[in-house]
Amino acid sequence: MAQDHIRYDILAQDALRGVIRKVLTEVAATGSLPGDHHFFITFLTGAPGVRISQHLKSKYAEQMTIVVQHQFWDLKITESQFEIGLSFSDTPEKLVIPFNAIRGFYDPSVNFELEFDVPIVEVEDETETDTSVLPLTDRQPSDTAGNDSDGDGDGTKPGGSVVSLDAFRKKN
Repeated sequence: MAQDHIRYDILAQDALRGVIRKVLTEVAATGSLPGDHHFFITFLTGAPGVRISQHLKSKYAEQMTIVVQHQFWDLKITESQFEIGLSFSDTPEKLVIPFNAIRGFYDPSVNFELEFDVPIVEVEDETETDTSVLPLTDRQPSDTAGNDSDGDGDGTKPGGSVVSLDAFRKKN
């Protein structure tokens, strides 16, 4: 088999992350989720650029699943990451999540799921990972849009179709 110098696998994953970026950008613009849509987003807590509180980092050392549904605030999207305010056990937190840290995105209202092959990063020195709590703004959580996040981190969700990129990955 010929070697893939173009790296279609990486291009396809970047394009699918663009779907998540586009969806979150639209939600940020309107301040709410349309219809019954809500999202389970699983990400690696130790990935470069992830910023979560030390409390959440200690509870979810490798990966965490957040639910964007009823209460969220300060959703900001850039080309490479998103920021979101969520409540965990009635404690407001601000999370910064690079799109490259996302392992899964699931919208159960339409049974849409994306999974990404993101290797788990082993962090040897805690000081290398910025897990500081980010300051919250004066804005309070919205009751009209949001998050029903318990941050269970187990990544489980109801059944659905998985868009797999395995067929496009380079075989070693």
